[in-house]
Amino acid sequence: MSTRALRRLKGKQRGQEALDAGDLPLDDSPEELLDTASGSPPSDSKCRKAKKNKAQKNFSNIYELIGDADNEAEIISPDEEEDKPDENKTSGTEKKDVIEKPDEKQENASTKEAVPDDNIDLILENLEQSNGLGLQNEDCGGSDRRSVLHVEHRNLNSETELKRYFGARAVQGDQRPRQRNRQFHRSTWMTFPKDSWPRFSRPGISMTLLQSKDGIQYFTFEHGRDYQQVQFKFLDAVESMDPNNIVALLQLNPYHIDSLLQLSDVCRIQEDQEMARDLIERAMYSFECAFHPLFSLTSSTSRLDYLRTENRAFYLALYKHMMFLEKRGCPRTALEYCKLILSLDPDSDPLCMLLLIDFLTLRSREYHSLLQLHQEWEEHRNLSQLPNFAFSTALCHFHLSQLEDDALIMFPGVLIPLLDLCTVQPDAAVSSHVFFGPKSQLGQPPALAELTSLYVGRTHSLWREAAVMLWLEESVKEVLCRVDAKDPLVEECQNKRKQRYQSAPRNIHRHVLLSEIKEATSSLPLEVTSQPVMGFDPLPPLDSVMSYTRPERQHVGATNESTLSLFFRSLLPNFNLQGGPRPEDELEVARAGQELNQEVNRLMVAMRDMLANIRFQEPPRDENPYRDEEEWD
Repeated sequence: MSTRALRRLKGKQRGQEALDAGDLPLDDSPEELLDTASGSPPSDSKCRKAKKNKAQKNFSNIYELIGDADNEAEIISPDEEEDKPDENKTSGTEKKDVIEKPDEKQENASTKEAVPDDNIDLILENLEQSNGLGLQNEDCGGSDRRSVLHVEHRNLNSETELKRYFGARAVQGDQRPRQRNRQFHRSTWMTFPKDSWPRFSRPGISMTLLQSKDGIQYFTFEHGRDYQQVQFKFLDAVESMDPNNIVALLQLNPYHIDSLLQLSDVCRIQEDQEMARDLIERAMYSFECAFHPLFSLTSSTSRLDYLRTENRAFYLALYKHMMFLEKRGCPRTALEYCKLILSLDPDSDPLCMLLLIDFLTLRSREYHSLLQLHQEWEEHRNLSQLPNFAFSTALCHFHLSQLEDDALIMFPGVLIPLLDLCTVQPDAAVSSHVFFGPKSQLGQPPALAELTSLYVGRTHSLWREAAVMLWLEESVKEVLCRVDAKDPLVEECQNKRKQRYQSAPRNIHRHVLLSEIKEATSSLPLEVTSQPVMGFDPLPPLDSVMSYTRPERQHVGATNESTLSLFFRSLLPNFNLQGGPRPEDELEVARAGQELNQEVNRLMVAMRDMLANIRFQEPPRDENPYRDEEEWD
């Protein structure tokens, strides 16, 4: 077989043509042998060079390799055209098809790759909407509220604010020597575990993602079976009216939330503020360790339903921690927690944080933030109809060199109580005027009187400045002139007061109870003061959602109660002796009140000592004192 026939055979094996029997010559002619002898060396050298170039280009581009192989066949093909031009035409056409096919495949592959690149944003958006994992930006759910309810992680730490006041050395000076022997804890944002705390073990609380809708994630806390049993024991301890039972329960379950909240209230009543604050921080640490990975403290897109019983303790822990921060002199940090509580349920606002956020904003000197909140929420929440926002925005305008008198026209009953708490004697023309006199206070609806007393009792310290009093005096004189001139706004505001403040919702009563402001609690209606109020769940919603129920227990008669328990029960507003001792025994209990009060004080001292001396067995620590100080998650 000649070399030319071999080359043709190789070309057809590459897929150019189907092999025929006539393509393989049986005998070689002398001319072919002569051509073979004369033409084989150059062709072999060319093939070797082509193969060498082909191997080198294989590393750069696979499509060039295909093109070079076909070009090589095209270089050889002119020798074959002299013998069989028809076949070569056909084979040449088929070769062109082979050359063009890789290009078509390459274009198809690039087209297929370009389609996902073009639609990748759309695919990700669909996945985020279906899973609720959308990007937390201003365009996702609640975009109009993110700017005012956005929380910063660094502002949740009170040390950040204290460093601005006193410097880093004063705040962290006593912490540096203890860093080598510190324990490693989970990284948290709201609280930092202390070495004096018991070793943390999960108490049985977890967080679950219920649903995601329009970029908002709805979560809920859940209680495990063991935690439910502890909760039942806690309710029994509360009904026993014996704080020792709660202390005993905490010894076995040092991170039970409701026990920590209830015992914190007891310590606070006994003026042990440090212990009360420590118990609240321990409860918050337990909550934060149970957070869902998608739960965000800062994005204002995470929701917790207050109707669910398991979620209320988190609200109360945040509120109590916020109040401790405000009393400690950290209003900026307290403001962040106020925004956090409001962002958990901004529509219902179960703790009425709108009655408090203006005060903390003024304390923090964030005047523009308060005005921005008032501007953005006025349309759908009518904030101007709340006395606290009416006067606080006016005070903001004063600090920003703008005067505002409409608040005095809308709520004239605020002036005299505010001046009384500021120890300022009003002018005779003001106190004797019908618009600001006693008649304006007595004629207020009950709900408005409750809001007025709450605002005055909370923010009167902000109005004591001399410059503020001078501005208030000028505003009062201008308002009196408008009243005497029969300004139509005066009558309009009077009609609004009569129609809109007939009764306050339940969340406002709950906020007043948590505030513990004497002026406000004294104005609570009878239906609130006549029912028992528990510190771990004050005024629960009437349509509460219960995920589990407490098992029935046999009622223990009052005759089996101790004198101390009976005394605590007698302090409740709804206490009655039906089915208990005889009526004449009530006098004996009342006589023993003073002695029992002393016994309670001694009990509280013993309880604080017991809590301070609680020590749990620690596992052996590493003997290497020079280990790397890396924080563990």
